[in-house]
Amino acid sequence: MNSEHRSNQPLTLSAVLLTLLTVVLWAGTPTAIRFSTDLVPPVSVAGLRFAVAIVFMFFWSTFHGTSLKLTWSELRKPLVGGVLLFFQIGLFTLGIHWSNASHGTIFINTFIFWLVAIDHFVTKTERLSARPIIGLVLAAFGVGLILATTARPSTETVLESASLDGDLLLILSALILAVKIAYTKHSVGSIHPDSFVFWHAVFGTVLFAAWGYTVEGFRFSILANLHDTKTQAALAGVAYQGIAVAGLCFAIQARLLKKHSASKIAVFSFATPLFGILFAVLLRGDPVSPWLFVSGSAVAIGILLVNLKPAASVTRTD
Repeated sequence: MNSEHRSNQPLTLSAVLLTLLTVVLWAGTPTAIRFSTDLVPPVSVAGLRFAVAIVFMFFWSTFHGTSLKLTWSELRKPLVGGVLLFFQIGLFTLGIHWSNASHGTIFINTFIFWLVAIDHFVTKTERLSARPIIGLVLAAFGVGLILATTARPSTETVLESASLDGDLLLILSALILAVKIAYTKHSVGSIHPDSFVFWHAVFGTVLFAAWGYTVEGFRFSILANLHDTKTQAALAGVAYQGIAVAGLCFAIQARLLKKHSASKIAVFSFATPLFGILFAVLLRGDPVSPWLFVSGSAVAIGILLVNLKPAASVTRTD
């Protein structure tokens, strides 16, 4: 069985259920980040998140009998992945801190359209047909709509109000995520997915820690009061990001990519912005606007239309 066939097997029921699990868990990430950045500086939140993920991946790999040892030449791939991780997650966390969770879940999911654009205009590996073009137009409409409504001045002061600066950082994060996804797919073809996830988290965490300590002035003493509800919420948010998302979701998706094509996995991601908006409104009290749901629905339908084509090379690792 050649490598191309091994990575393009039909989805089984267990693979579908695992994919849906990652979709729902990822949808909760922006909300968890908002709880954490209420107390901890944004980039330091990302560092804590992946420090937890490193511990999770170590025990995950031990449980599955996977060796994390890599040669010096093999370490280059997770090193590059760690640098991409630092910029992508750093901008994502900062963008959510400046904006809000519902905007975060919409904008980060535009990564899929950046990937399609790269495939069509840069690598020319995929040519766009009518259906994905309609999906791109719908998504662009959704993004433009939410940017326009965010930029509009308001006389109300809302705790979870969004900002245009934060939204733009989220769009940039989505672009870097598209690059990171393509690089991850390339990397797990030659080294074990668990090893890549573990070591790219290690390298990324070093960068997060250096930035958090020198620029943000983060010290663990800020989390010392465990009886404070804000501290408890921040720690719960970090644990969710580290264990459920940066650990479990990354590990599950890397293993799915080993057996199944990225397009078959990505078709389920249309539900992520819808779940994300729901979590943000229910748990954080994000402002409920008809335009928010119109924008989220447009992006979700766009994702679905793009991924319904047979050979789109898209999935996520944020």
